[in-house]
Amino acid sequence: MADFAYTPAQKKALSLISGPAENIMLFGGSRSGKTFVLCCALAVRALKAAGSRHAVIRRHFNGVRTAVGMDTFPKAMKLRFPEVKYVWNKTDNMFSFPNGSEIWLAGLDDAQRADKILGKEFATIYFNECSELDYASVTTALTRLAQNVPGLRNKAFFDCNPPSKSHWTFRLFVEKTDPADRTALVRPENYAALRINPADNEVNLPPGYIENTLAGLPARQRARFLEGRFSDECAGALWKQDELDRHRVISPPELDRIVIGVDPAVTATGESDLTGIVAAGLGSDGRVYVLEDRSCRATPLEWAKKVVALYHRLEADRVVAEINNGGDLVENLLREFDPDISFRAVRATRGKIVRAEPVAALYEKGKVSHTGTFRDLEDELTGYVPSLSRKSPDRMDALVWAVTDLLRPPPRLVTV
Repeated sequence: MADFAYTPAQKKALSLISGPAENIMLFGGSRSGKTFVLCCALAVRALKAAGSRHAVIRRHFNGVRTAVGMDTFPKAMKLRFPEVKYVWNKTDNMFSFPNGSEIWLAGLDDAQRADKILGKEFATIYFNECSELDYASVTTALTRLAQNVPGLRNKAFFDCNPPSKSHWTFRLFVEKTDPADRTALVRPENYAALRINPADNEVNLPPGYIENTLAGLPARQRARFLEGRFSDECAGALWKQDELDRHRVISPPELDRIVIGVDPAVTATGESDLTGIVAAGLGSDGRVYVLEDRSCRATPLEWAKKVVALYHRLEADRVVAEINNGGDLVENLLREFDPDISFRAVRATRGKIVRAEPVAALYEKGKVSHTGTFRDLEDELTGYVPSLSRKSPDRMDALVWAVTDLLRPPPRLVTV
C-alpha cells in the first residue's frame, strides 16, 4: 500500500462522500476513476461497520459482475486494502469480509436475482452507470436503503458518463429538482455531485488514451466521454432524449414478432461506415420494444455472422436488410451461416428523413420503448439533425428498417 495514492480529484470525491449529503453522484468522462473511488468508499464503510450490508446495482447483471465484481473492486482492494482477506461468493455474487460485512452485486435485467437482492436491507446502495437506469427503478431500490447499523449513516452512491440535461440525473443532482414533477427538492443539500474527468486520472491511464482515443471522438461523444458534460438537446433533431427516457423499460412484455434491421457496410476500414444491427420486437400490447443494438465496424463476413447469431439467440422472425450497396451479396452472406434464415430485402428509394419521420413520430406518441439504455444508438438518434448531420446514421437506419417492418400491415388475403 506504500506505493498507492489517490489522485487529487479522488481525494476531493472521498471528502464529499464523507460529508453530510446522503446521496452522492460522481459524473464525468471515461476512465476518470469514478468507479474505483466509489468501490474504495464501499470497502471503507464495510470494514468500518461489522455486519453491514451494501449493494452495487447496475442495469445489466453481466455488466456489474464483469466491470465491478471481476475488475474494479478486486483492483481497489489489492491497491488500497491488500491486508484484508475478503471472499468472493460466486453463487450469490457477493463479497464477504472477516467482520461479517457483505457487498452484493445486482442487475435489474434479471428479475429473480434482483428480487433476491432487493429482499434485503442495505446500509449503502451504489448505482453504477446510473445513466442506464430509469428513475422509477432507482426509487424502488432506494426503499431497501434501510439497514440500521450503529455508527454508519445510510448513503446512496451514483456514477455515470453524463447523458443529456433531460435525464433524471441532471435534474436531481444539478438542477436540484424532483425528476418526476420538476418541483424544487425539499432538501437540496442532501444531493451532492462532483465532476471527475480523464485528465484528473491521467497518471493511471495508458499513454495516448486521452489524446488518441477520447479527443478524436465526434463532438457529442467527446463532450460526454472526455469533458464529462451533460449535453443540450439538438435543435431540429427528430428524437428527443426525454422521450426516450420517459418510455424506457427494464424488460418487454411477451413479444409477438422480433425483427433485426440491418444497414450493411461493404468495407471495414477505419473510415468505413458502421454496419447498423438493431433488434426490435412487437409486444402483445401493440407497442414496439427496441431490444439490442449490435452495430459494429466489421468485414461483411463478420457482421453477417453476428446478425445470424443474434437472429438465433433472440429467436427472431426475420432479418430486414437494406441492399442498396450490397445487392444480392447481403442475402448470400447471411445464408452462408444459415441457409434457412427468414430474410427480406429492402431498397432505399426515398430519403432518410422520409423513412425516419414516421418512426420518430411513434416515439413522440410513446409507442416505442427502449429496453435499457443504448448509448451509441441514442446519441445518434438525438444528435441527428436532418439539415445539418453529415455522418451516416447507420444505427438509426437499422432501427428504422426494423420498426417499419414490425408495423407493416399484414398481406391481404385474396380468395377465389
